[in-house]
Amino acid sequence: MRDNRLRQLWRDDRAAVNGWLAIPSSFAAETMAHQGWDTLTIDLQHGVVDYQAMVGMLQAISTTPTVPLVRVPWLEPGILMKTLDAGAYGVICPMVNTRDDCAKLVAWTTYAPKGTRSFGPVRALLYGGADYPQQADATLVRFAMIETAQALDNVDAILSVEGLDAVYIGPSDLSLALGCKPAFDEVEPKVAEAIDHILARAQAHGVQAGIHNGAPDAALARIARGFRFVTVGSDARLLAAGSQQILGRMRGA
Repeated sequence: MRDNRLRQLWRDDRAAVNGWLAIPSSFAAETMAHQGWDTLTIDLQHGVVDYQAMVGMLQAISTTPTVPLVRVPWLEPGILMKTLDAGAYGVICPMVNTRDDCAKLVAWTTYAPKGTRSFGPVRALLYGGADYPQQADATLVRFAMIETAQALDNVDAILSVEGLDAVYIGPSDLSLALGCKPAFDEVEPKVAEAIDHILARAQAHGVQAGIHNGAPDAALARIARGFRFVTVGSDARLLAAGSQQILGRMRGA
């Protein structure tokens, strides 16, 4: 089976630099992938990407060594299984609030007898290889999002679930849950304390920690603190920022 380079980065204690895909375009995904991101995450939760667009985007990413990941819309077995069948090498799952939620995430993304994932890796066989059914459970990566007050209260229980590979912090939703203004980087002290707590508990459980960032400096600082998966920018934001930079220079002249 094709190696998951994300796992290799983690074995080497290196951080993965992750890009975010919100534009439903295989060409945009292909262009992003050819820039050298370690991983790219297709966002089915808050972007405007549907399932069929996602398949084309996964195919486009496959033209490069970049690892294809997907944030699914919700903790629901059907979309988790169809996403993996389409060839995603990892899933980021929102709204994992309890140990039972996390156990479901792991079970639904793991074949029997350890889990309950239904068999039908139609495109995953093409991307992963003929031995995908035998190697998938140990190759794919499972992220549980920690973004609510309930998940924060239950973080140790969530992290104790065997088969969970990583947690992913959404600072904006976590900020809202704690009664603070949503932000990626300049979070309020209460949120910063919660982020530090999640990171420390993940490290104690031997689980990788990832987080969404708004700027490279913030991502680099979080890598230095121990995060090993950092998202920096989306295709839509990079398109807007690049356009603003050019137009600002032109209008200023």
